Amino acid sequence: MRRVTVPRRAGAAAVALAVSALTLTACGSGGGAGDDVSGKVEGQVTFQTWNLKANFKDYFEGLIKDFERKYPDARVKWIDQPAEGYPEKLSADAAGGTLPDVVNVSPDLAYPLAKAGLALDLEKAAGKYRGEYLDGAWKSHEMPGLPGVYAFPWYLNTGPMFYNKELFRKAGLDPDKPPTTYDQLFTDAVAMAKKSGRKIAMLAGTPSIEDFGRYGVRLMNARGTEFTFNEPKGVELLRHYKELYAAGALDSQALTAQAESAGRKFEQQSVAMNPGSALDLQNFKKDAPSLYRHIGITDAVNNTGKANMYVQGVMVNARSEVKPAAVAFAHFVTDKKNQMAFAKEVTIFPSTKGSLDDPYFTKEDGTDATRVRVASAKSLKTAVNYTPVLLSDQMKTVLRNAVARAVQGKQSPKEALDGAAAECNRLLKTG
Repeated sequence: MRRVTVPRRAGAAAVALAVSALTLTACGSGGGAGDDVSGKVEGQVTFQTWNLKANFKDYFEGLIKDFERKYPDARVKWIDQPAEGYPEKLSADAAGGTLPDVVNVSPDLAYPLAKAGLALDLEKAAGKYRGEYLDGAWKSHEMPGLPGVYAFPWYLNTGPMFYNKELFRKAGLDPDKPPTTYDQLFTDAVAMAKKSGRKIAMLAGTPSIEDFGRYGVRLMNARGTEFTFNEPKGVELLRHYKELYAAGALDSQALTAQAESAGRKFEQQSVAMNPGSALDLQNFKKDAPSLYRHIGITDAVNNTGKANMYVQGVMVNARSEVKPAAVAFAHFVTDKKNQMAFAKEVTIFPSTKGSLDDPYFTKEDGTDATRVRVASAKSLKTAVNYTPVLLSDQMKTVLRNAVARAVQGKQSPKEALDGAAAECNRLLKTG
């Protein structure tokens, strides 16, 4: 089975996209037939994907043939763009009025297009399909300050949390009951550090924006005009991480560690919990058999009862001249049958209701890939996308640096988060 990486945020390029798209908005109203998608499914639809042609050419060509067979008066022209420079390509298309009819987007890339009036509100134009998708997936393309939903949810991903049962056992913790809430995590982490003489840390990373979300922190106001992760609950989370660091329950290199180095620490069995994927499990079996024998799989800790999801969507150009066909094709790409078929080509998960109950996602067969797939699928049924669509890479760096200062004791958690929120809000207004 081949694995596809869900594209993440594009940072500054998304800002450039917003500027270009908003400039285009000022040039006049859109063409086409407004929001009316009730006409005949006919004409040529241009469909743009994000770095999928190299590995999935046969799948998409078959998908297009099936659609054209169903709608003989419609044709689909498929365009695939490389991962590098994809946001810039969207920006150029938005500015030049050449945005394809149907576009593969992540929520952060959909936002500026929706704000500029270039993304069709599917809640209004195609709301009859809402019930086909997982609620969290459908809502993932809601946009701050805008009514509606601006892309059909497509494929999802999430990461299970691996933990070392033997390290739990040695610390006097139940190896079959890993922490599920943050309070339990903090208690278990301190106990493990104390029992091991500070040689074993529970975690190798500081909290990201997703952790603040899973903790139950309100990340932005309802209008999407201000970051609020510095509210008391956010300060409380950071205070706990500062205490973990002081107790040796957070790895000493957590402030500078990348995901790869955290993974190595886990492989070396000096860290007890680490997020990962099916590929990691296969690597453990090959490279760290002593760890592999003691691997447990659980959901990432949260206080909300909801795991984090990464999501890709399929947006319809609000100015398309073939809206009925564009909406019909976008829905076709993301319907239950075709999402399920794509999930069997690659390690992703469907966003359609009922798909995750399929035996493919619920039945173990003894393989590592299935073991992780089953665990991940279970968590995705109620998962949400915690990362705000307006949080750029630059803002993530601001937050990461503030967290590091607080964890080290160079600033109080409140001062660090107040400063980070202020700077992110400044960037939000100037961006």
